Amino acid sequence: MLKPLLRLDNLTIAFDGAVVVDALTLTVNAGETLAIVGESGSGKSVSALGAINLLPSNAEVSGGRWLEETDLNKLTRRDWNAVRGNRVGFVFQEPMTSLNPLHRIGKQIGEALRLHQGLRGQAARTRSKELLEQVKLPRADELLEAWPHQLSGGQRQRVMIAMAIANNPALLIADEPTTALDVTVQQDILALLKELRDQHGMGMLFISHDLNLVRRYAERVCVMYRGKIQEIGPVEEVFNNPQSDYTKALLAAEPEGRPAALAATKPLLTARQLKVSFERPKTGLFKRQPPPFEAVKAMDLTIAPGETLGIVGESGSGKTTLASAIMRLVQSRGEINLGDVPLSQLTGNALRRQRHRLQMVFQDPYGALSPRMPVFDIVSEGLRFHYPDLPLSEVTQRVHQTLHEVGLPESCAARYPHEFSGGQRQRIAVARAIILEPELLVLDEPTSALDRTVQKQLVTLLRQLQERRQLSYLFISHDLAVIRAMAHRIMVLKDGEVVEQGSCLDVLASPQHPYTQALIAAAHLRQLPA
Repeated sequence: MLKPLLRLDNLTIAFDGAVVVDALTLTVNAGETLAIVGESGSGKSVSALGAINLLPSNAEVSGGRWLEETDLNKLTRRDWNAVRGNRVGFVFQEPMTSLNPLHRIGKQIGEALRLHQGLRGQAARTRSKELLEQVKLPRADELLEAWPHQLSGGQRQRVMIAMAIANNPALLIADEPTTALDVTVQQDILALLKELRDQHGMGMLFISHDLNLVRRYAERVCVMYRGKIQEIGPVEEVFNNPQSDYTKALLAAEPEGRPAALAATKPLLTARQLKVSFERPKTGLFKRQPPPFEAVKAMDLTIAPGETLGIVGESGSGKTTLASAIMRLVQSRGEINLGDVPLSQLTGNALRRQRHRLQMVFQDPYGALSPRMPVFDIVSEGLRFHYPDLPLSEVTQRVHQTLHEVGLPESCAARYPHEFSGGQRQRIAVARAIILEPELLVLDEPTSALDRTVQKQLVTLLRQLQERRQLSYLFISHDLAVIRAMAHRIMVLKDGEVVEQGSCLDVLASPQHPYTQALIAAAHLRQLPA
């Protein structure tokens, strides 16, 4: 007999009278994983936050909520503080905004241990180190002394998971816990969560847009659309015999197609013997400074006009550091040439004058846009900086034209980032980059925070922009289905080194390196039609 752990009965959530979750009824049993899937804006995360009272004060929440025998509607603020982080663990979708930028990792994990278990000092540090090792983070001693900004997106996500499981909760709510992770680490993390679930009889509410992961790690699935349940039932039953039209469309939505063929031409970007290293933090007051950490080791690459070079590899393999080095956002050694311009030798105004030729779309569509600026100012900022003499009328025309090009109406220009979904924010970030008509666009996990239907739309948009503008892309992703749909060539990174590279289809069809083979096996790629 399954023991009900979390029960929601007609949970309804509204903001200023607008209903965003409509009569949601579901049960998470002890020892099982219930997955919630649906497109961005369908109410998945809001439902989870509403279940444990984490919504802002303007949210109107009604309906029944129980955690085992506890009526959650009757809890005081102090009661909630004792429940959250102890009986209920929560892995948030955005690790950078969930971690305090002013505290080291060790202190943040230790806070959860101190509040709920009373652990302090060496006992808390030892337990914190165990938790980091449990979520497969290497160099745990160093990471305890690191700041959140020094970690990759995937490393920050695993720190969040370590904090969530620190007190062995009865219920774990995981909101896109594998968004920033490569496929092999996804499997490791979810296998770990499944192991913890089985050991402790924990129940898991798993929110994800990755249907492959849902199929492998959840027992039941709930499909949501516009705040309502479309269908709910055992995973295999729903996936093999979907009843609603929306579920059928969701299951069919995978990035498809291939980029346009390339004409032979000389490279646009060339990097030779590119290296990036970072100082390691001391692990003790009287200990020696450890040697620098080599994030990128003597790497060569070229990108031709109109070409997409796909970069894949596990979290911490150096993908984002490589992109930042090419953008001249971190110090590096070696040569970087954009056409005939030696970027690696430029500084100050000389470097700033080249910035319009290469632009970057960052991984996090929520953190990449200033919440205090309307979309018009966000998109036009670079244009106004590089071309200060442009009249306002022309700036306005180009902003509206660019928004239209990325599939957004002109009316978006007057709105603020918080009014948009993740997919819409990523389109705004693309518009901000392409309004300067760059030759090279660096895209760092641009689809990782998006559901499959929006991923497919964004991939199609990027290919259309590439064809129209002859754009070159450095495309970083852990999603091999997206890489296959976007990239002409592929480079596989591990521990800061290139372990394999070549034509995208050749590498995916016949990988030579064991790590590439493991990545592809974990991704469960569908076969391309002949």
